[in-house]
Amino acid sequence: MTSEKAPTKSLGNVLVVGGCGFLGHHIVRQLSETYSCNLSVLDLKTTRNRFPNVSYHDVDITSSEAVTSAFKSLNPQVIIHTASPATVTEGSSSREKGNAGKIFYKVNVEGTRNLLEQATQLGGVKAFVYTSSASIIHDHGSDLINADERWPRLYAPTQKEYYSETKAIAEESVLAANRKDGSDMLTCALRPALLYGEGDMQYFPNLMTAYAKGQTKFQLGENDNLWNFTYAGNAAHAHILAAIALLQTHSLNTEPLDNEKVDGEAFIITDGEPLYFWDFVRTVWRAAGDKTELRQVWTLDRSTGLFIATIIEWLFWFAGGRVPNLSRQKVNYSCMARYFSIDKAKDRLGYKPQTDMKDAIERSVQWFQERQEVGAEKKDQ
Repeated sequence: MTSEKAPTKSLGNVLVVGGCGFLGHHIVRQLSETYSCNLSVLDLKTTRNRFPNVSYHDVDITSSEAVTSAFKSLNPQVIIHTASPATVTEGSSSREKGNAGKIFYKVNVEGTRNLLEQATQLGGVKAFVYTSSASIIHDHGSDLINADERWPRLYAPTQKEYYSETKAIAEESVLAANRKDGSDMLTCALRPALLYGEGDMQYFPNLMTAYAKGQTKFQLGENDNLWNFTYAGNAAHAHILAAIALLQTHSLNTEPLDNEKVDGEAFIITDGEPLYFWDFVRTVWRAAGDKTELRQVWTLDRSTGLFIATIIEWLFWFAGGRVPNLSRQKVNYSCMARYFSIDKAKDRLGYKPQTDMKDAIERSVQWFQERQEVGAEKKDQ
């Protein structure tokens, strides 16, 4: 939760698309607890992560009719679009194929374009904030060293992950819609790097499962590769700052200077604390109760890890094509560097992480352990 005081001026009618999802519900929580606004949520299903005094609406964002009806009813002035299909945890596969790829394109690309089109036709939308991904500038093979927004979006064949490619295509559409054809709708995109936190159902569960299985004495690589991570609460705070900045710009009689612009711009968001990859993982495990000491850790170098992973992948392929827990891509992720600069977000959005990483990890682990306890109690009943 942000510690800043609520603004005296209302943000108006705010619509969070995907507001029952992982990041979306963090945004809704902060808006409902800290800011003055008339708050609504669109999601495919709105049965989870609900808050009082928020209106919820089941809507398929790929349906023009459904979105048009919702927009006419809710009359949003601010749209924060976080909706996206769940992706396989980074490092588990290469480019997505088949049905998964079709869903990524349909929701991320076609759904986003539909929202933009209906918002433009409706009129009255002042600010449109899109949740992109820092992964759109990464080929998922090379090291990223202090990368920033000047790095280009990547597409096939350079881009190896189809999910990231669809996010890049969608971001391009969002930024192109800024002031398009005389429209006064302002847009921007935020690029969180590897989200974690309460409600995460992709990255953290893998770490907690490894802890539960007693796998904390193993490590891939020498742990000399820096990474950035982003607590969902900090990412939510950044989205709200972006919406406020767009509203402020909308109220101006002239366009801001290039070095001050928020509209039409993308911003990388992280916790601002690069950590060595395995330091983050072991901080999570220690918060969960792990007592493993570094002298007890068995380290596999990258080449050995890749050799073992190749054998396992072939065995799994012969056994029916399932994805193994250890893959070549996971080995590469564990050994590559991937960290970013957030100077642009600091300078133009006034972004500063509201929760430090240590507290964020402890909150996240506590949430998962409480959830596991509830699940265990239900099984015993």
